[in-house]
Amino acid sequence: MDAQDGNQQSQQLILGHNVFLLKHPDVPDIEKVRLKDEVLISVKSNEMAPYYETLAADKVVELDQDVLDSMRAKNEEEIKKLDEKIADAEENLGESEVREAHLAKSLYYIRIGDKEKALEQLKLTETKTVAVGQKMDLVFYTLQIGFFYMDFDLISKSIDKAKNLFEEGGDWERKNRLKVYEGLYCMATRNFKKATDLFLGSISTFTTYELFPYETFIFYTVLTSIISLDRVSLKQKVVDAPEILTVIRKIPNLSEFLNSLYDCQYKSFFLAFGMYSYRIITLNRISKTSFIDQFVWNYISAGLTEQIKLDRYLHPHFRFYMREVRTVVYSQFLESYKSVTIEAMAKAFGVTVEFIDLELSRFIAAGKLHCKIDKVAGVLETNRPDAKNALYQATIKQGDFLLNRIQKLSRVIDL
Repeated sequence: MDAQDGNQQSQQLILGHNVFLLKHPDVPDIEKVRLKDEVLISVKSNEMAPYYETLAADKVVELDQDVLDSMRAKNEEEIKKLDEKIADAEENLGESEVREAHLAKSLYYIRIGDKEKALEQLKLTETKTVAVGQKMDLVFYTLQIGFFYMDFDLISKSIDKAKNLFEEGGDWERKNRLKVYEGLYCMATRNFKKATDLFLGSISTFTTYELFPYETFIFYTVLTSIISLDRVSLKQKVVDAPEILTVIRKIPNLSEFLNSLYDCQYKSFFLAFGMYSYRIITLNRISKTSFIDQFVWNYISAGLTEQIKLDRYLHPHFRFYMREVRTVVYSQFLESYKSVTIEAMAKAFGVTVEFIDLELSRFIAAGKLHCKIDKVAGVLETNRPDAKNALYQATIKQGDFLLNRIQKLSRVIDL
């Protein structure tokens, strides 16, 4: 977009995040006053008349007709100048200058938040472009538009287009940048496993500062890795990774979150994750479900949970991520035991026996944990599936299915 020089994040993506927070129900009203001021300053300074209309229609800001008319007039004046430059380049200059003139118009449409015209102008600019690298840059502009508007269909198509362009050629720097774009898309669409692979493959070559700072990139990498990697891979690729170690302590709670999980310090893990404010909730004994739902939405006053909830890309997957992380940590604890008392597990996590009982029962019922609760004895008994036996049973089942199909086919042939 407008800020790809140096290590600066795109101003449009910063604006998009501020608008997201402005719409978020859990952001305090006093903070929203500051955010609204920042949004209006950004909109006015970039003369974003089309985007201002959209915000007003969504009731994010109040419409000031005088401000809108002023920005429209500036937009029309600037577009007229850009059209004149294009006409002059086509008449008097070469193909390179014509392309640059069209690109300038594309970037102006991006700057003012006119999505449709920006995409249309980018396509026109592409027709004037020969070099694969320059075509890739146009795709990156399109991807940034997609992330600004959270248009996942546009992002998906642009990623596919970029991969096709790389088959014609392309430098490693742009290929590595595309990994981060695709990783962010995968994370935003809940494909955490693929996002992890792409992020980890880009740690040492990260240059995609227009999307987010390096600290934010590490934040996403650690979060996705914890629910995607096994313990050995997590140690090798994340816990001991020098690139991560250099910045992880700059991110609140992230180092404690990662290391306490690997070191089996479960109480510290819950603290870093922000899972202790549930104590202020009155225990609802009417049903297990009502208590758990109440727990999920009320323990987020501190720790990483608040950062996840207020993240534009992770917020839609907040509850899913909460469940996956708890599945990982409970599975890791139970893996060391054939049987363990509920009291011992509750003590390890710094929670009550009642809470562990209610929490685990839901995960067991969903098939997330392989154990059973002996309520009378107050014991958890693990029943981890035998991988070889499971493979044997699956082979027998598939073999029976194949034999049945062959028998049916033979009857048809005999007829």
